[in-house]
Amino acid sequence: MSASNFEKLRVYQLSEKLADAVWDIVWTWVPFAQGTVGKQLVRAADSIGANIAEGVGRGTFPDTRRFVRIARGSLHETQHWLRRAYRRKLLTNAQVAALKPVVDELAPKLNAFLNSIGRIGPATDDGQRSTDC
Repeated sequence: MSASNFEKLRVYQLSEKLADAVWDIVWTWVPFAQGTVGKQLVRAADSIGANIAEGVGRGTFPDTRRFVRIARGSLHETQHWLRRAYRRKLLTNAQVAALKPVVDELAPKLNAFLNSIGRIGPATDDGQRSTDC
């Protein structure tokens, strides 16, 4: 399967990395934790990339901006559930240390992507316009 436009975006790749890491962690939890905090956390993390993809797929700048804002809200929700999981001793310090750099890079990338929508970026070697998101 060839990569579509949204899959080439660094912001989307980071959202996948975060969602996959969250899934791998929640998968190991006991059923009660999975069914309460875990499901909410996985849904929020998965929603970040899903909204980026849907926004790009809509094909208009206003729609893309709207869905990227929703993705940003999903990132904040993910951060909330990560905090709840840590406070409830579902996350180890090592897991937090592994997730934190991804979250810390993703948040400004989402903002940069939002700000770049509708703007023409520098030309790449193949003559296409791009953004560094």
